[in-house]
Amino acid sequence: MTEQLSNFGKRLALDSGIGELMRDLGDALAAGDGNICMLGGGQPSHIPAIDELWQRRLQEIASDPKQTARVLGDYDPPAGDAAFRKAVAAFFSRQYGWPITMENVAVTAGGQTAFFLLLNAIAGRCEGQPDRKVLLPISPEYIGYADQSVSSDFFQATKPLIEETGDHEFKYGIDFDALTIDDSVAAMCLSRPTNPSSNVISDEELSRLIDIAKQADVPLIVDNAYGLPFPGAIFGDAIPQFDPSMVLTYSLSKMGLPGTRTGIVIAAPKVIERLSSMNAISSLANNNLGQAITRPLFESDQMATLSRDVIRPYYRQRAEQARQWLTESIDADVPFRIHRCEGAFFLWLWLPGLPITSQELYERLKRRKVLVISGHHFFFGLEDDQWQHRNECLRLSYTTDPDVLKRGLKILGEEINSLYRVAVP
Repeated sequence: MTEQLSNFGKRLALDSGIGELMRDLGDALAAGDGNICMLGGGQPSHIPAIDELWQRRLQEIASDPKQTARVLGDYDPPAGDAAFRKAVAAFFSRQYGWPITMENVAVTAGGQTAFFLLLNAIAGRCEGQPDRKVLLPISPEYIGYADQSVSSDFFQATKPLIEETGDHEFKYGIDFDALTIDDSVAAMCLSRPTNPSSNVISDEELSRLIDIAKQADVPLIVDNAYGLPFPGAIFGDAIPQFDPSMVLTYSLSKMGLPGTRTGIVIAAPKVIERLSSMNAISSLANNNLGQAITRPLFESDQMATLSRDVIRPYYRQRAEQARQWLTESIDADVPFRIHRCEGAFFLWLWLPGLPITSQELYERLKRRKVLVISGHHFFFGLEDDQWQHRNECLRLSYTTDPDVLKRGLKILGEEINSLYRVAVP
């Protein structure tokens, strides 16, 4: 069957890191096996106060026949519901003073779809020109970008600086001296917080990237799936920034609504117009439900207060607890380091001198019903494929049930300890 696929089909229909991740997640949920420790996906936790809010909103919608008919029975315009887009624009204007209107806002079928459309519209093969690239200013980066290209491998990544910041801790930094933009670069792209490492680039670093992108006349795309103002899973000080040259993406998934598949893009009107056209061709219209559920929350600014007062402290506590359990599970003489946890839903574990690859460790853990993500998937776009660090890392999600998380981290520690004991002469 492979030989019958087009180039597009071969790139999207065959194995990928994000496909492996989502299969693991789906199989674990479908199996209902209480012994499986799912530490691999980006599934948000079921926070009782948030789940109760969504249930209440669904009941309010269902109790209104006109609203129910509108949400379930009508197509939205390709850019999204006009009232929702106005509410989102007004929300950001109140929160940050951004001079935007609904013409700066588009809705997509999830953040993943937004990136598929945006990246392929900007980069790849162009008739009569060299292939256009997307520059990742810091690596590792989100696994879901890696296989998005439908024409050619268009990612170019910059190896990070690594600072050992404390006992069993480290932090990545942008190597601005190594960051170069030539004529082949069509855009820069990063997530904030960074998935997988939980790194949050500073406001100063972000401002510097904006200036670099503007000087090169390329857009800077910032993925805020875990960021500010919603769901607000940033544990330190950070300020969102907007410039007309930027493209900002958001998602309702990490608010606890992944099933609604609702992404939000804020950009210049011409970008929004193009995205709307691509929406119409690829999916006609977007899912109405997420927009209907959350529009009153944007209008009342509850999206910001919920994120700040409920979601952020919840995940911060989870991160601290998970880090403690992970540290306790690994022998003190193992030279492990955990990236400073600055946000998102993950711990990023670095195992210097790991006797096997992180992919082999993933397979060993899977046999023991502990599902993680091998770090090598996140280092795409780097020219140095021999860099050992890329095969020494794991991404661990801490959003699952605490008992499951603790058991999974204990098993992980057992596997790591046994590997390093064998390696010692």
